[in-house]
Amino acid sequence: MQDVVYSNGKELKAMNVETWVWLVTIAAFSAVIIGDLIYQVKHPHEPGYRESAIQSVIYISLALLFALVIAAVWPGQYAGEYLGGFITEKALSVDNLFVFLVIFTQFKVPRKLQSEALLIGIVIALIMRGIFIAAGAAFIENFSWAFYVFGVFLLLTAIKLVKDTRHDLSDDDNIDEFEDGRLIGFIKRRFHSTDEYHGTKLTIVQNGKRLITPLLLVMVAIGFTDLLFALDSIPAVYGLTNEPYIVFVANAFALLGLRQLYFLLSGLMQRLRYLGFGLSLVLAWIGIKLVIHALHKNELPFINGGEAVKVIPEISTEVSLIVILVTLVTTTIWSLMATRSDSKKLD
Repeated sequence: MQDVVYSNGKELKAMNVETWVWLVTIAAFSAVIIGDLIYQVKHPHEPGYRESAIQSVIYISLALLFALVIAAVWPGQYAGEYLGGFITEKALSVDNLFVFLVIFTQFKVPRKLQSEALLIGIVIALIMRGIFIAAGAAFIENFSWAFYVFGVFLLLTAIKLVKDTRHDLSDDDNIDEFEDGRLIGFIKRRFHSTDEYHGTKLTIVQNGKRLITPLLLVMVAIGFTDLLFALDSIPAVYGLTNEPYIVFVANAFALLGLRQLYFLLSGLMQRLRYLGFGLSLVLAWIGIKLVIHALHKNELPFINGGEAVKVIPEISTEVSLIVILVTLVTTTIWSLMATRSDSKKLD
């Protein structure tokens, strides 16, 4: 007999993902990443627009098709949760790309090496996110008030994102410095390094000393930065589903195509100036959804005497999916129209 969970107040059979399914899923993602890595090491190059577009379409198509797999094996509700999680992760990953651009600028990374740096950084991020997802699942399983923590954290993140976006708009001509320079400084103090790139080599030997190259530092910076982004994105997906398997595959699919998305949107990123407002609204929406869910499951004695608070109905996954899509499409169109209008004024 399958376990029963409650999603948005509805009785729903739990996914009960078996160990072999987890192993096959992880093996499949690993095979794709390793194959991509081997090809990139043997043929370091800057992906063109056509190559990036084709690969992006393939990865996104596979991600969307996976929703059909979930719907065929488990209740359809989970397919909707997965789609909401994937779209949210994909949108948040676009925000990562702006930071990657800053890192590449600060480290003066040659264009033909940026692809490999992104790929290794993404591998590091995927491993760390897997650990975060497992920790998040254990947190939710053992502490009913975890949804309060996730919800409030997302609301605070949404406020911070609005402030950051307003700052970027008012300081449009300046490129911010990489904020995690202390980590790179610590590595440089602990290990001998060189400021020159040596192709795809991560370390070299000079005068009998092993030196790390800037490419290795860039990979660490990207992996660490994406890990910080995971602090926002993973609670956001947990706001749409309680299933760790869905959180993992949504994150994995979003990260798989991130490298191709960078080169595809590299000339468009500066035009997505209002996307931060859309992302902040999405995070705030999911944060509110989490807080409402926490109130329905409330066990904290200082809130309503430890009893559930069901004054406000829970927000369904379908409604959340519509809100996310409409918000992201609206802010993207708004950004493109605004930048197009600005360019016309300059002409």
